Amino acid sequence: MYINKHRIFGLDIIRALAILLVLCSHSTLLLFPNNTEFYITVVQFFGTVGVDLFFVLSGYLIGGILLKQINQGKTKFKDFLYFWIRRWFRTLPNYFLILVINILLFYFLHERVIESIAYFFVFLQNFSGPYPDFFTESWSLSIEEYAYILGPLILFLLIAFFKNISKKVLYITMLLVIIITITLLRINFHLNHDIVSHHDWSRHVRKVVIYRIDSIYYGFLAAFLAHAYYASWQYYKKMFFVLGSVLFLGIHSYIFLFKAQPENSQLFYNVFYLPLLSISLLFFFPFFSTWKTGKLFKNLITRISVLSYALYLINYSIVLLTIQYFIEVESKPIMVKLFILLAYWFLSFGLSHLLFKYFENPMTKLRDLKIFKQ
Repeated sequence: MYINKHRIFGLDIIRALAILLVLCSHSTLLLFPNNTEFYITVVQFFGTVGVDLFFVLSGYLIGGILLKQINQGKTKFKDFLYFWIRRWFRTLPNYFLILVINILLFYFLHERVIESIAYFFVFLQNFSGPYPDFFTESWSLSIEEYAYILGPLILFLLIAFFKNISKKVLYITMLLVIIITITLLRINFHLNHDIVSHHDWSRHVRKVVIYRIDSIYYGFLAAFLAHAYYASWQYYKKMFFVLGSVLFLGIHSYIFLFKAQPENSQLFYNVFYLPLLSISLLFFFPFFSTWKTGKLFKNLITRISVLSYALYLINYSIVLLTIQYFIEVESKPIMVKLFILLAYWFLSFGLSHLLFKYFENPMTKLRDLKIFKQ
């Protein structure tokens, strides 16, 4: 398996934790699709946190790449184009392959193609409205793709028009423009829409591009702080960990103690909850970025991290929904459920390994061809 020697183990822990949270959450949807008991809801909640971990981690890593590019004086359009090419070779091949497989699988099982399928090929399926009930993992990929395009493009334009201003100042300006704009869009949504349930809020706010891409740019901000104030970032890592824990537990204690839900606490959910969640998760990054451990544990975590993108794309729409189509899982005895659960995890990891080894990794390596560096 291809493992880059420059990987940061602590960030691999975050990535592995994020995908494992998602898989655990989806496991409850497989076994107990209609169960709303408290412990099931808690597991599913941590699955949503896993996706937010992916968002802030992506922003942290991509923001760091942009800052390195700025420090090296690579701020011409061809430099930003090469940045996009590298991201697209990392993300798009897997996405389009799994999208086509989903289309074929859906047609085989249901003998039809969903409406507006073309939107999925340009990441418009959830740009400004609720996502369709198809290939549901794609909602987060749309957010990431637009975040990769929007921020660097604004940064390039700022550098081109304000040549005498520090590029790091322009980097912060780009972040503030995007974060403030997205916040205003959520405020506008709050003032003009009524949320009737958590599911309604999730479809119309949490999973919509124009209300969510700021989550990734909080990661960009953390990358800037880590680079500009590295000594403090490391020295106060335990304090940041405590602050992150207090903030994370605080906002969710508020939800639990006051039974706050999107329908009765709309301002909190529409405007404040998602940014506070992102910030609380980022407080853990200084601590994890220096985490070290034994070789065996390290190899396991790194391998899960390497497979995380393939796992995210495959585990639900392809594996879980196919199992549910052929088997009425919820009514099965506990031992049968356990077997089905093991099959779900085995198929998810097995297919992800094949996808990574024979498609994702070879496609990613193409970005290093000389033709793209010229």
